[in-house]
Amino acid sequence: MAGNRTFTMIKPDAVADNNIGNITAMIENAGFRIVAAKLTKLTPEKAGQFYEVHKERPFYADLCKYMSSGAIVAMILEKDNAVADFRKLIGATNPANAEEGTIRKKYAKSIEANAVHGSDSDENATIEGNFFFARTEQF
Repeated sequence: MAGNRTFTMIKPDAVADNNIGNITAMIENAGFRIVAAKLTKLTPEKAGQFYEVHKERPFYADLCKYMSSGAIVAMILEKDNAVADFRKLIGATNPANAEEGTIRKKYAKSIEANAVHGSDSDENATIEGNFFFARTEQF
């Protein structure tokens, strides 16, 4: 059974371009409830921990540098079938391939600067949410 929570991050490019409100509005208009949110900045070390799954990939160092280059907004979202519905809302990783009306089609600049992160499974949504928000917090 699909879970009802997912994790997202508005990435440094979208924050720097003042798109927090636009992206948040799209999320809420798609029926998601924001149950936790925080504006923060990742250190290179924290970015490395978050993206550790990609440590052996050639883009890992650039990804960590980019993700620690500016502020991000971390959020836990709630909706039935949250992970799959959010992945559809954000669109393809490459904004050139993203469907019209998706967050990445509207706000992403490139594959790397693609405006938002979205968890790819219920398990990762829990892990990623716990990375930014205390497990003892109740929402």
